[in-house]
Amino acid sequence: MKLQRKNRVRALAVGALAVSGALALTACGSDNTTGGSGGGGSSTKAANIKCDGKGKLLASGSSAQKNAMDVWVQNYAGACQGTEINYQPTGSGAGITTFLQGQTAFAGSDSPLKPEEITKSKAVCKGGQAIDLPMVGGPIAVGYNVPGVDNLVLDAPTLAKIFDSQISNWNDPAIKKLNPGAKLPDLKIQAFHRSDDSGTTDNFTKYLKAASGGAWKHEPGKKWEGTGGQAASGSAGVSSQVKQTSGAISYFELSYATSGKIPTVKVATGAKAPVEATVDNASAAIAAAKPAGQGNDLALKLDYATKAEGAYPITLVTNEIVCDKGNKADTLPATKSFLTYIAGKDGQDALKALGYAPLPTEIADKVRKTVATLS
Repeated sequence: MKLQRKNRVRALAVGALAVSGALALTACGSDNTTGGSGGGGSSTKAANIKCDGKGKLLASGSSAQKNAMDVWVQNYAGACQGTEINYQPTGSGAGITTFLQGQTAFAGSDSPLKPEEITKSKAVCKGGQAIDLPMVGGPIAVGYNVPGVDNLVLDAPTLAKIFDSQISNWNDPAIKKLNPGAKLPDLKIQAFHRSDDSGTTDNFTKYLKAASGGAWKHEPGKKWEGTGGQAASGSAGVSSQVKQTSGAISYFELSYATSGKIPTVKVATGAKAPVEATVDNASAAIAAAKPAGQGNDLALKLDYATKAEGAYPITLVTNEIVCDKGNKADTLPATKSFLTYIAGKDGQDALKALGYAPLPTEIADKVRKTVATLS
């Protein structure tokens, strides 16, 4: 069984790399997108994918779900001939903007739609509006590069001060207090944040605002508002900077820390023990999320200040943004087919090996039922 699981994880990783390369070519100007074999209206027992529709399906947004989307797109392409899925990880803000301009079939966003965005969507979703469909969960890891420090604990007030340039050195007394046994060097902190409008930034700053006891003075949002620091584009950009910069720290999805072999911070939440950024610990937090949307909108509200044992507080849920009514006739069948697959058991089962948290069963069931009603 262990050997089978290793082989499965290896296959998923290879698939992610293959599609990642294909999407990189597309982003550079190539018209190549991922397609496959299978045929409209058919299904494959191997992946349990029902294929509907043909043509090119354009989507963009969250870079947090990129590694998951790479595997999903490859698996779907292997089953469904004549349907090309082209997902560009442009960031949540850019993805929503493009969707609201009517250029994509759906968008990925790590933050639920704002009321003004829902209102604006009615011009694109004729007779309907845009809705949030939770699809990918997971921890936002705080990765660091501090020579000689393999185990690091930080809390929300300390993180807030680090990312707001109020704590500037790794041997600061506040960090020492949280890590009494660590040999913290006299080294300048290099804090990196996202340069693009990012749902990951939105969730991270919501955590800082909710849990830091007033240490984070800025309003949460997709656009970075902290003082100082350095910027890089996308989760890939900030994680790359951490990996290559001594003294660096930043926030990104766990899959980037895992693939880059970047150590991550354990978060002191007020629970008995600091909580590690793991899929299971993020799942514990996501399972406690409350419904925040109305009607077919399935947006969730997370508790960033949780003190529950084993619940990792810095989490996000990526939503696929789609019209409930008024979808384009030429892309609707493929959109429903693809979203049904990724919300299904096979699609969700692929997530954990990639560092993501599968949706709780109850939420995944609601997503699939809602997808079936799209028109």
